[in-house]
Amino acid sequence: MSLGLQALLAFSPILLAAILLIGLHWPAKRAMPAVFILTAAIALFGWEMSFNRVLASTLQGAVITLSVLWIIFGAILLLNTLKHSGGIAAIRHGFTHISPDRRIQAVIIAWLFGCFIEGASGFGTPAAIAAPLLVAMGFPALAAVMLGMMVQSTPVSFGAVGTPIIIGLNKGLDSASITERLVANGSDWSHYLQLITSEVAILHALTGFIMPVLMVMMMTRYFGKNRSWKEGLEAVPFALFAGLAFTIPYALTGLLLGPEFPSLLGALIGLAIVVPAAKVGFLVPKTSWDFAPAKEWPSEWMGSIEIKLDGLNERAPLAIWKAWLPYILVAGLLVLSRVSPDLKAFLTGLAWKTGDILGEKGITESIAPLYLPGGILVFVVLLTFFIHNMRVSELKAAIGESSKVLFGAGFVLMFTVPMVRILINSGVNGAELDSMPIAMASFVAQTFGDVYPFFTATVGAMGAFIAGSNTVSNMMLAQYQFGVAESLGRITRYHQRADCSDASCRCCCR
Repeated sequence: MSLGLQALLAFSPILLAAILLIGLHWPAKRAMPAVFILTAAIALFGWEMSFNRVLASTLQGAVITLSVLWIIFGAILLLNTLKHSGGIAAIRHGFTHISPDRRIQAVIIAWLFGCFIEGASGFGTPAAIAAPLLVAMGFPALAAVMLGMMVQSTPVSFGAVGTPIIIGLNKGLDSASITERLVANGSDWSHYLQLITSEVAILHALTGFIMPVLMVMMMTRYFGKNRSWKEGLEAVPFALFAGLAFTIPYALTGLLLGPEFPSLLGALIGLAIVVPAAKVGFLVPKTSWDFAPAKEWPSEWMGSIEIKLDGLNERAPLAIWKAWLPYILVAGLLVLSRVSPDLKAFLTGLAWKTGDILGEKGITESIAPLYLPGGILVFVVLLTFFIHNMRVSELKAAIGESSKVLFGAGFVLMFTVPMVRILINSGVNGAELDSMPIAMASFVAQTFGDVYPFFTATVGAMGAFIAGSNTVSNMMLAQYQFGVAESLGRITRYHQRADCSDASCRCCCR
């Protein structure tokens, strides 16, 4: 089978996902089972993988899915617990008296609080929490949604306490083979993953600090009475201050602690810095800005559905420190579990390990429920039950709402993650071919050569667009991106040899 045909077959599942999800508008719960079936068929008949290995890869994907769902459940459960305890209502109330300037409100609530919710919960919750909060404070619904969507940028790679890295890359790369090479060069997998975390944090920080500027300028230009860029520019000093207040601790925690922390602690520290500064008027524009009266808004700014803060419990006043305490506990316990060798060893020592699934060498998996962020989040939920003097019925309601989200996400992931594991594990086959991601990578490296890095970010964006999830995009495309980089590295090293004068040579990748 030619390399071009291999690459086409290997790319077919991703292409089918794009056609079904984007072209035909199929819901993911219909599209991903079809994509999984196609992947399994290509593995069995194109790559001649044994049925036992395909089944073992599927089971491995199912175990990984449980890890993902455990984190999602913990993150969403804490959010819903605070909703029913009155915590979110108290946090909302705390934002209402900071500044009457809508630009300042947008920066603090949409940017900093939105980034915090992304770091703590991920999976679309910033738009679900921050946008209705803005609407309740008098923002047009369309403007609130736009700001909520713009938050889905800098904090996303470390959203839901680092899930895109912890799961997306951990399970999206062929960690076994990479670890062998790392050990041979005096390193290990944990250091390699931390290096990726550091690079991602630095790259996002270098660009992310400008996001609040774009947010306020878009808001004043398209939703202001005067449709003015200039009115947005007046808030640039404060917006840059807020951007740096988030991205500097974001980058430092990524460098020093790990993937669980940049978005969570970056936003928490940013809020602690920016909110008091705004209250005393630091860098706040002298002239306050507001939207035109609501009666003058175009109908399309609101739509036909009224957005409300459904279910935010106002049952009793809750002190602001109590409302924030659960998230502070999450941050503290996560740091402690990652920097304390004894605690880390204890929590990881309670992991459940599968061994070689169905006897397939190298196809193993493990779950450490107490070490994963999900375990810490659930523990904090139990503490919150007592700290906020909740009723049992309120906790039951939070668990019920979170479970519904879990089942919805779980059904799709139970097909998506096994599909990814089949792709990665396809390197062991009867046709003696490289794994599917490596086949795609080799073809791309040979075809595009040194210009490919120019398109790498677009490939990642495509994955997120198709999957609707940074975590799933990382799982689908990480091994492919790694393979292209490795192939291009081999080409570069080959051309540095004294006996190779042909700059177009690609034989080293064959």
